[in-house]
Amino acid sequence: MAATIIPLIALAIIVFVLWIAIRANIDARRNPHRVESTTRTEAERRRIALSLRDALNRKPLGATLAEQLWRKLANEVPGNGVIYDYHRDFCGQGLIRTEDGVMLADVQDGGAYFGSPIAAWKTEEDFVAFLARQSDFSMSGWDAGEPAFFTEDDWYRNNQRLTRAVLERYLSRL
Repeated sequence: MAATIIPLIALAIIVFVLWIAIRANIDARRNPHRVESTTRTEAERRRIALSLRDALNRKPLGATLAEQLWRKLANEVPGNGVIYDYHRDFCGQGLIRTEDGVMLADVQDGGAYFGSPIAAWKTEEDFVAFLARQSDFSMSGWDAGEPAFFTEDDWYRNNQRLTRAVLERYLSRL
């Protein structure tokens, strides 16, 4: 008896799974928003990148925010600071407290490793003068007028970069 029931139950499960798969495929074909390919053309990637670039805020951060950042970073243990996100591999750019000031560097593996300093400041005056004029746009890497942030690398540009929101989130932490 079990020899007859178990294969019938298995067959019913197989038929049910196949029915669900076929139904999902039919529904997907009817969906007008269905994406035929997950690979974008170079022109599509460029259009999206320019659209994201044009949406970036160009308002300077200002001296008040820059001063608050310096003061908070000055109280950090060297090796800590503003990190875009804590995860494996590339974590974007960060402002990291060093023994003698603050550095801007690429961050790897949630802050376990830092790249060579992109820029470094030993005084509050120099840091504030630099950071106060920055905006989401300039920190994204699009602004050729800001060589510390600028890049022609499409992958690196606007990839986990510092933004006003990231800096304000850091300042709001206890």
